[in-house]
Amino acid sequence: MTPAAAIAEIESGMTVGIGGWGARRKPMALVRELVRSPIKDLTVVSYGGPDVGLLCAAGKVRKLVYGFVSLDLIPLDAHFRAARQAGRLEIMEIDEGMLQWGLKAAALRLPFLPTRAGLACDVETLNSELKMIRSPYADGEALLAMPALKLDAALVHVDQADDRGNAQVLGPDPYFDDLFCAAATRRYVSCERVVNTDDLLKAGCLHTLLLDRGMVDAVVETPFGAHPTACVPRHGIDVEHLKTYSAAAASDDAWRDYRARFVDVTDDAYLAAVGGAARVEKIGAPVF
Repeated sequence: MTPAAAIAEIESGMTVGIGGWGARRKPMALVRELVRSPIKDLTVVSYGGPDVGLLCAAGKVRKLVYGFVSLDLIPLDAHFRAARQAGRLEIMEIDEGMLQWGLKAAALRLPFLPTRAGLACDVETLNSELKMIRSPYADGEALLAMPALKLDAALVHVDQADDRGNAQVLGPDPYFDDLFCAAATRRYVSCERVVNTDDLLKAGCLHTLLLDRGMVDAVVETPFGAHPTACVPRHGIDVEHLKTYSAAAASDDAWRDYRARFVDVTDDAYLAAVGGAARVEKIGAPVF
């Protein structure tokens, strides 16, 4: 599918999970398409980065379920911060492990999973809807019952996929993209390139085949579709652009200028505006 065709299947009010991690392998081409669409009042579930920030700046988010919203080398996304401090979002702010467990519960079609993550901290104080459960076994331990995070749609970005939906991650970390897809009713996978099925095993070992065709409803070819987040090994995090993006949170005029230059344009025009393919491919992988 094209990005526009994929996003056209999402409706206002849906719960949308976005894969990747902070400033790493986010499906940003699909997110920009979502910003350009008339869709609104979304519940967004994410280990957040500029995906969350862009959607907040565009007024698309009603509720946010998140473990963090960070640009990695820039600790906090400025657009998210502005929306959060202005009280424009309903939030469920939870531990990173709880978010993983909520996706896993949804993937397993369970109503919740018990966990120790989030106990004895402000997660309990700030999320009054969370319930406790006691182990039915001899230990009788009191645990937090993390509710399933059921998604209407999941958006993820990978390195390669075939046209049937088998998808490959060649970077060092799959994050939780497979859980996002398993927790969702509809799964949209953008990729750097569409390849023949036989070429997937030529590029990497079996464990790099993160998603199989039973977990994917649409494949969207978007070269450099994760930019400005990293898509290792092709390119790293574009910190220079993230600084430009962050500065756009300073005022309404700054946001309108950023959006006109980098969002309300075609994918080809976007790539040209950020310096072209040759520049992006020279950005090295992040090292921490």
